[in-house]
Amino acid sequence: MVIPASKNIRIIYMGTPDFAVAPLKVLVENGYNVVAAVTVPDKPAGRGQKLQQSAVKIYAQTVNLPVLQPPKLKDEEFLNTLRTYNAELFIVVAFRMLPEIVWQIPPLGTFNLHASLLPQYRGAAPINHAIINGETVTGVTTFFINNEIDEGKIILSEKVEIRHSDNAGTLHDRLMNTGAKLVLKTVDAVAGKSFDLQQQPESENLKPAPKIFKEMCKINWTQTPEEIYNFIRGLSPYPAAWCEFTNADRQTVSAKIYSADCENIAHNLPFGTIKSDGKTFFKVACNGGFINIPDIHLAGKKRLPVREFLAGFRDIESYSVK
Repeated sequence: MVIPASKNIRIIYMGTPDFAVAPLKVLVENGYNVVAAVTVPDKPAGRGQKLQQSAVKIYAQTVNLPVLQPPKLKDEEFLNTLRTYNAELFIVVAFRMLPEIVWQIPPLGTFNLHASLLPQYRGAAPINHAIINGETVTGVTTFFINNEIDEGKIILSEKVEIRHSDNAGTLHDRLMNTGAKLVLKTVDAVAGKSFDLQQQPESENLKPAPKIFKEMCKINWTQTPEEIYNFIRGLSPYPAAWCEFTNADRQTVSAKIYSADCENIAHNLPFGTIKSDGKTFFKVACNGGFINIPDIHLAGKKRLPVREFLAGFRDIESYSVK
């Protein structure tokens, strides 16, 4: 039996979150020669500040794969250890920006899997920003790393539909599975030198995908129902859109919103006005309609369906949202 050349290539895999586990798992289960995994150091998290391992480390340990966790990627000891594996190809999925001294090590190069159709949505949060912007198509792209963020030459790409019902979580999972398959195809293509590199086109119309911070997640009720709907689902389930409820006594409560429904209907209400029957629904006035909120997560409380929330918040119409 002849083993394909791609199965003999010595690979070092670099990644951190769940999104990076699926491609690694597919490589291992299909008999590719992954010789080590590189991930972030364990970090304290939660109330108890217990050390948490990355998703890639947890999976790598289940298949007895050596794991490297360098605090600094330019550390000489780490670089020397990398070289001892004699890897021919590095694969990077949802990791850190690699210094040139690292990505130049393997003779076949270092490629990255990115969750967008490059050159659109370069950056840390391509899935969120694509939904927020109301895109109907996105995808995954593999490219050879260079000194710029997400700007290397494209090897392969694959389109993925964005459904109107998708949120960042559901789209993440479909892109993850499509991306895992694309990583296999890319390894085969690199091994067989059967690919045509594409220079990423430059344009004034490129949409960025920068890292998202809490202050960027506040809902703007002056937007249209569709814009707010896209914003909420683009941030769900994490980091989650939020708003503040304020009543006439200036009491303020913050809340996370994970899902919504649009209601396009003319009204003369101030944006942020709350309408409710006090039992089964509440909705917020915005530019050209309302946003119906089926469940809500008040700060310091648990997430509740709207009926349970209203049972303990009967004066909801005395509030407005900002």
